[in-house]
Amino acid sequence: MENVIKNVIPKNMGNMKIDADDLINLINEDKAVLIDIRMPFETAVWSLKFTIEIPAHQLPDNLEKLPNDKLIVVACPHTDRSIMARTYLASKGYDVRYLSDGLLGLMQRLKGGKAKDIKLDK
Repeated sequence: MENVIKNVIPKNMGNMKIDADDLINLINEDKAVLIDIRMPFETAVWSLKFTIEIPAHQLPDNLEKLPNDKLIVVACPHTDRSIMARTYLASKGYDVRYLSDGLLGLMQRLKGGKAKDIKLDK
């Protein structure tokens, strides 16, 4: 955790978050995975086929589900939980960012015909 807090300086802050366009590009290049950290009652209402669903409070018990060879992007509807989850995973040594626009921003970006921008067939 000490290394995580030592990196909380202005020049490194951009390395803690990622926007929807950059995330889409990295997913399409198979260089990143999106972890949906919402609660099951939230994902039951709407979920995304291109995420790994692990509620934030269950991350400690599910680290084996996370790849070590890709950027991990955590997301919730906005950013509150994502920032905390990102900090936790960074303290465990993962290359991790949070989605700066949250899942709601990502859905806004992918609405309508723009949904084709993300490649779901791997």
